[in-house]
Amino acid sequence: MKSENTVVKKRLPLFLRVILGILGVITATLVVLVLAGTILFNIVNRTNGSILTSGETRRYLLYVPETIDPSQPVSLVITFHGFAQWPANQANVSQWNKLAEKEGFIVVYPSGTNFPKRWRTSPEQGEGMTKDITFISDLIDQLLQEYNIDPKRVYANGLSNGGGMSLALGCELSERIAAIGGVGGAYIYPLDECKPARVVPMIAFHGTTDPIVPYYGGPSERFDVPFPNIPAWVEARATLNGRDPAPILLTTVGDVSGMRYTDCTDGADVVFYSIAGGGHSWPGGKPLPEGIVGETNMDISATKTIWEFFSRYTLNP
Repeated sequence: MKSENTVVKKRLPLFLRVILGILGVITATLVVLVLAGTILFNIVNRTNGSILTSGETRRYLLYVPETIDPSQPVSLVITFHGFAQWPANQANVSQWNKLAEKEGFIVVYPSGTNFPKRWRTSPEQGEGMTKDITFISDLIDQLLQEYNIDPKRVYANGLSNGGGMSLALGCELSERIAAIGGVGGAYIYPLDECKPARVVPMIAFHGTTDPIVPYYGGPSERFDVPFPNIPAWVEARATLNGRDPAPILLTTVGDVSGMRYTDCTDGADVVFYSIAGGGHSWPGGKPLPEGIVGETNMDISATKTIWEFFSRYTLNP
């Protein structure tokens, strides 16, 4: 008669083989998932350029249209992603590349810093903001060396935190940026501290039901930040440019109404488009998740409208 120990000895190797087999499948699956996640992250978070600035390597995504004639100087559009986003996402949402191909200008999508990625856009952030401003200045220098870019036609725009970065550039780097734009901009740079070397034209878009950066100011459900009342902030921004007291009302298109503050110093107008029912998204662009950011308005193309505005301005000789 076989002892109980003998039975155990015969069963144990099979049991272990089953357990090890299961563990092997789980491990292989996890490895595949990690590799797939890494590959997907690298595709989504792709960049194609880097620069050493302020002792750090910073990255960017550059788009140079095939339609460009290298012998002719072209404009440079710098467009910034929002908080917790990335360059390729901004390219997809804004669709700047399509317009660049048609109109013949270069687009660059710089990458923010830290995790989640962000832009440091207030003087209160001290060295952080200084490094981000220096990064963009150094990036402009590098691209001017590599491509036939007209230094008088460099523009900046962005979504959310990226719109705030455009404002910071308008305050800190006005001698290099011909005009700025913001979509759902998180404008936390205090205007009373904005002392640009020259007045900078600006165009802005904002949804009235923006859940991230509230249209009428104050903190939002996701950010405990005292965002400014947007209509009042735009008026104050126009005042900074020496605007005419009464804006000109623009033609309403669907849910989009606009106004232009004119007779500003050096013709540096301020234009504002209010999107009734619009969320924290890029009008006319690829919609972001509606459950998070709200509705994406399609009555107007922010990209095309921003470019038409930018095209009117160059740096003074």
